Amino acid sequence: MIQAVLFDMDGVLVDTEREICLAAIRMFRELGISVYPDDFLPFVGAGENRYIGGVAEKYGIPLDIIRAKKRTYDIYSEIVHGKLKPLRGVPEFIDRCRKANIKMAIATSADMVKMEVNLREIGLPVETFDATVNGLQVVNKKPAPDIYLMAAQLLDVPPERCLVVEDAVNGVEAAKAAGMFCMALTTSFDAQQLRQADVICKDLSEAPEDIFLRFT
Repeated sequence: MIQAVLFDMDGVLVDTEREICLAAIRMFRELGISVYPDDFLPFVGAGENRYIGGVAEKYGIPLDIIRAKKRTYDIYSEIVHGKLKPLRGVPEFIDRCRKANIKMAIATSADMVKMEVNLREIGLPVETFDATVNGLQVVNKKPAPDIYLMAAQLLDVPPERCLVVEDAVNGVEAAKAAGMFCMALTTSFDAQQLRQADVICKDLSEAPEDIFLRFT
């Protein structure tokens, strides 16, 4: 049976795609550059280096990515303060994991600062999870499998006994490349785009009752 659940963060535990996009657009605007929400779609789930850097490349903009990310995160923190809530089904699913003695980890391409802001705002302390991996800890971000393989190693669970919960095409690809089972949520992309996943649900409230057993 499944021994560990590895959660992506954005679009799985909390929906912040609109807010991080708005923050990045405002950051670019401060540089005198107009960019648009659709510009960011190919880079969802790949971490802020690629999320911001990919758009800069598209427009041929030279960018100090460290400074750009810091400013984006500053704007993002202001935007989300007191406004974020966990997505539907998140507290209940975490309780299911606890009752089944299943280990839990966060495995997000976002930087640590964004991970900590999001978890704090939705009332899930970092200590809720047995391990966390953020985008600063791996060289190769999703769709590479590195983040999920590191999380499994930290939990001391074989990849084939891990269930990944994802919402992004890049994340599903990373989970499958890691040799893990994947439940995709249609919070950011439609089911057709997420078809590589083993199970597709609207959100965690619709996770199958046998999700921890069906892949034995």
